[in-house]
Amino acid sequence: MDLSPASIQEAYTLITPHIHRTPLLTCSTLDTLASTPQSVADLANTPFAGLEPAHPRFRFFFKCENYQRIGAFKARGAFHALIRLLQGGEDVRTRGVITHSSGNHAQALALAAKTLDIPAYVVMPEISTPSKIAGTRAHGATVVFSGSTSEEREAVVRDLQAQTGAILVPPYDDANVICGQGTTGLEMQAQYEALVEQTPRLSVHPEQKVLDAVITPIGGGGLNAGVATYFSDKTTKVFGAEPSFEGADDCRRGLEGGVRVESVKTLTIADGLRTPVGILNWAVISDPSKVAGVYAVTEEQIKAAMRLVLERMKVVVEPSAVVGLAVCLFNEEFRRLVEKEGGDQGWDVGIVFSGGNTTVEAIGKLFT
Repeated sequence: MDLSPASIQEAYTLITPHIHRTPLLTCSTLDTLASTPQSVADLANTPFAGLEPAHPRFRFFFKCENYQRIGAFKARGAFHALIRLLQGGEDVRTRGVITHSSGNHAQALALAAKTLDIPAYVVMPEISTPSKIAGTRAHGATVVFSGSTSEEREAVVRDLQAQTGAILVPPYDDANVICGQGTTGLEMQAQYEALVEQTPRLSVHPEQKVLDAVITPIGGGGLNAGVATYFSDKTTKVFGAEPSFEGADDCRRGLEGGVRVESVKTLTIADGLRTPVGILNWAVISDPSKVAGVYAVTEEQIKAAMRLVLERMKVVVEPSAVVGLAVCLFNEEFRRLVEKEGGDQGWDVGIVFSGGNTTVEAIGKLFT
């Protein structure tokens, strides 16, 4: 399928009956915190030590995909992929579908398959969050466990596929999945325009009604590639955000080295971002005319951003969801870019909260 803004619109038309139109929220407290320079101590032991901290101005618009069906944006791509398979023939209902996922795509495919009356098989790492495993099973999917790396997952998928004949629906490296995820950007822009029209003071430039930037988490890259595809004919800049722990910032490193990183082995707390960027997604993300840059943050910065969202916004998110906010709050390289390009006016920035599939116990362990 062609990756274009028009294909995102087509996908949206198909999936609208099956997904939630998730809210776009603002938070003046987080605007103020992000628009305050970091302390000199914060920049110690960084490349910016001894320099004047950046003083960017932010207005945030949070696309809350944690309120999406199954608690994550993945429902968009799963429904679109299965609807397209059904358009190709009814044999998918006999053969079934199969995928591998740490949890969010697993639940999304299980939900879409149950809704559309298709058998589903899901390979999940043994270390997946128990609530995500339970959620996948609750929608009727057959769950088979594997090791945690993408290579281990894919090996089990091949074996199970040989036994069942099920059709593979990749978690991110698939054009139909990418187009489904890209509808997040389409909705965000439409909601932003309506919100600024109603309340102009929310924007740094209410007369423009165009987001200056959108930042999304990057794991396999389906969300970022889809959102970048939607905005590819617009002035909005798209950025990606990753954890740096144990090499989880494979996309950032790949862009720096000029070649896609094919393997990642990390136990970052952002468990939805432990996979390498897919081949199709890399083709989009590595195109500077579509994605303006990818930035990384530490585990402590992710936890700090998550705490702010929980306590200040009263919104339940998983660690993967807040890496974009963490970049805006703590990544001095990105903050200097916003200060330089936004000037005294600043930037309106759309941030995708990608999911909220966590538990009270998991949150408690993060902050003890």
